[in-house]
Amino acid sequence: MRRRTVIEALAMGALGIPGLDALRQAVAGAEARGERAPALFVGHGSPMNAIADNRFSRAWAEVGARLARPTAILCISAHWQTRGTMVTAMARPRTIHDFSGFPEELHRMLYPAPGAPELARQTRDLVARTAVGLDGEWGLDHGTWSVLARMFPRADVPVFQLSLDHTQAPGWHYELARELRPLRERGVLIAGSGNLVHNLRRLDRRLADSGFDWALEFDARAKALIDQGDHQALVAYERLGPAARLAVPTNEHYLPLLYALAAKEEQEPIAYFNEACTMGGISMRSLLIG
Repeated sequence: MRRRTVIEALAMGALGIPGLDALRQAVAGAEARGERAPALFVGHGSPMNAIADNRFSRAWAEVGARLARPTAILCISAHWQTRGTMVTAMARPRTIHDFSGFPEELHRMLYPAPGAPELARQTRDLVARTAVGLDGEWGLDHGTWSVLARMFPRADVPVFQLSLDHTQAPGWHYELARELRPLRERGVLIAGSGNLVHNLRRLDRRLADSGFDWALEFDARAKALIDQGDHQALVAYERLGPAARLAVPTNEHYLPLLYALAAKEEQEPIAYFNEACTMGGISMRSLLIG
């Protein structure tokens, strides 16, 4: 029987949760069964989405509840920028509260997911484009845990992060991400976490449910290019006109989208969720590949 795509299974409510305890057994089992984990890009927005009951956090919970349990999650977050490329390799990553001015409830929140040291080493060995260092200090920043706390609230799926080398151009990141594709065959969910449109200097909190014209324009243009499979135009986003320059004034929140798209196989379907802009200058558009 043909293996259902994740999107087909979402529609049918047919995905189960395998009960493998050991990460090594889970990876071996996924490979033996020929299971490919999906790839995700999530617009994460405010850290408050980790504790707020709103349409964005509810959509994260719904998507997480429908997904088959991955063997592990590799997250590429906008909030871990380094010189060079690093991957977290600790057994117990700490919860990083990399923000200020939010309620104490958020600052006390923990996401005690285990790490994935063995998969971190496999990731290092997969990448030929650059040397990947094994990191024992970083942990899980809010670009990762604020989303996963909703998608996988039991915190029982191993999680590790790959950093963004801020010295490299978007095309370099896209090509590096293509080298990560084999992880999906090992049951690893590749998740980019950022925002397709992210301009904090132009936020207007009165526009809680809308976006500026330039934000809506770029969000729609990017979706059209994703649907067309024109990844190179998205890599060269700076050539997409004035709206692009306003939507992506700095690219740390945009680059995780390229990691998700680079992990896509040619014929795989894409489903969108949280298709909305908020506070004028943030797009929460998210997508599921596979």
